[in-house]
Amino acid sequence: MRIITFNQLREIKNLLPEGSTHQIADRLNLDVQTVRNYFGGTDYDDGVSMGIHIQPGPDGGYVTLEDTKILDMAIAILEQTGLRQPQQGI
Repeated sequence: MRIITFNQLREIKNLLPEGSTHQIADRLNLDVQTVRNYFGGTDYDDGVSMGIHIQPGPDGGYVTLEDTKILDMAIAILEQTGLRQPQQGI
């Protein structure tokens, strides 16, 4: 489990290179909309919720992530592409 702010979660998603959500979905055998929902999307007709809970608070609120596999993969992609330095605080 991990807690970050909603704005931090969206920043990670926004930094991902094009096609990254599809890459993550393929690797984890998930629907791409499920990955989008993980990053704050709300299309539950085509995707499901992946155990994120958003609570009101500063910086967009606090997000509790029950499973960090998607987040970990996104951070790894950012590190591999040089868009984020390892251990950059998120």
